[in-house]
Amino acid sequence: MINRTWMLLICWALLLTQANAQHVNRDLFIKDSLDIYMSRALTNWRIPGAAVCIVKDDKIVLMKGYGIKELGLADKVTDKTVFMIGDNTAPFTATAMLMLEAGKKVSLDDKVTRYLPDFNLDDKVASQQVTLRDLLTHRLGFEPNQGDFTFYNTNLSALQIIEKMKLMKAPYPFRSKWGYSDADYTVLSETIPYISGKTWDAYLTDNVFTALGMTNTIPNTKSLKYVINKAVPHTYVDGRLTAIPYARLEGTAAANGICTTVNDMGKWVLALLADGKVNNKSVIPATVISAMQQQQITVGKVKRLNGETGEQQYGLGWFLESYAGHKLVMSNGRVNGYTSSVTLVPEEHLGIIVLTNTDQSQLPGALCWEILDAFFKLPYRNYSNQYLKAFKAQMDKKQQVDSYLLDSVALNLQPGLPAANYTGKYNNELYGIMTVTRGENNDLEMRFEHHPTMFVRLQPLGGNRFFATFSDPLYGKAVFSFTFKSGAITAVTVKVDDKVERGAYEFRKMD
Repeated sequence: MINRTWMLLICWALLLTQANAQHVNRDLFIKDSLDIYMSRALTNWRIPGAAVCIVKDDKIVLMKGYGIKELGLADKVTDKTVFMIGDNTAPFTATAMLMLEAGKKVSLDDKVTRYLPDFNLDDKVASQQVTLRDLLTHRLGFEPNQGDFTFYNTNLSALQIIEKMKLMKAPYPFRSKWGYSDADYTVLSETIPYISGKTWDAYLTDNVFTALGMTNTIPNTKSLKYVINKAVPHTYVDGRLTAIPYARLEGTAAANGICTTVNDMGKWVLALLADGKVNNKSVIPATVISAMQQQQITVGKVKRLNGETGEQQYGLGWFLESYAGHKLVMSNGRVNGYTSSVTLVPEEHLGIIVLTNTDQSQLPGALCWEILDAFFKLPYRNYSNQYLKAFKAQMDKKQQVDSYLLDSVALNLQPGLPAANYTGKYNNELYGIMTVTRGENNDLEMRFEHHPTMFVRLQPLGGNRFFATFSDPLYGKAVFSFTFKSGAITAVTVKVDDKVERGAYEFRKMD
């Protein structure tokens, strides 16, 4: 048996060895360990493919694709593979508005009605007071993602979305609270033609994409079908990773519609960290970049895994945070089948870009913190494993709820009224028309006028409660409750996944 003294000496030696190894790994994480880290992370998170770019001191330190474009196929992701970047579109729209201001064509404090005279909100006073800056900073009083079930991935045009905004009930006073809304940036996109004489996408293409050499970037999803080298979107369907259709985001393109490569995003980040210069030529005025990174409104509290706490602020298209004494400028994106992350540390001339082709992953954020810690010489925390534990626990809990409800469905509980009583047309003031019909196995089906390819299967849970399964997994599963009066159905409450929109919609029966 080893005596106590020898045991202590061995433990001390092991600790020193581990500490030295950790120090080496931190110094050489990007060069020697990132490939291993990514290989393990893609397997653990079940991510088909990813692309990573790291910029430091005006140089590309790393730019690489990992994994495959589509599950089950061998075609590998490269640095020129196109991904959807979701809300990472917003900083480009903010850049366009600020470039127009720098060119003396507009002021961010101009009223929206100067360019869109018919623009209206539910609050008539706010309607006349809303400025371009209010839209850029999401301070109209909406809840985060309010209205997204109506606006996101639908057949509504930008102008139709703007028209519907007057039907949204803001729960908070105007300019009192931050609340992200795709619709805000949709409004901005429609002011650009009046200011510049060009559409939103034409202005960005001419003044940003082409100027920066972003030759594989397209400003909206309708052109994605013509792209050959693109990553296929994936999500979980009943616990299995599955390829899904591409989202159609033309109506909200200015908020989440850009599709691009990690190579092109590297050019974007290089310019942002070089005061807008490319080969000593100014493409984006330095004043534009500085203005985007100035605090406009508080988002909320943040707490780090290292115990740090602080506040998250919002600038113009970017989130602003402080970490380990460094100012971070950040943006994250998530759309059907994709996640993305862009982080800048301006005083360190450091930029990090991560793109993936699954929407069920927190790897972009985890990898970002891992790389930041490596550059800041902070201890290795294995953010991926910690985030993954929380993610799996959340998924397990969700599956338990779904299994319980499916067990209830298997009991063949009868609805409170004959199926024919539930069928017919329903209306929600904001969304529009929803129709309930008989579907397969005599179950009920819901179809929504602005989501023409999507339906909801309703299975009885007894009484007027039904287990609802959306055909598009993004919108999730839920329990829908019908209400009735004097024996007749009068309305139904529809709830989508919280990641799309937290609030519920009441659809009132029309016939």
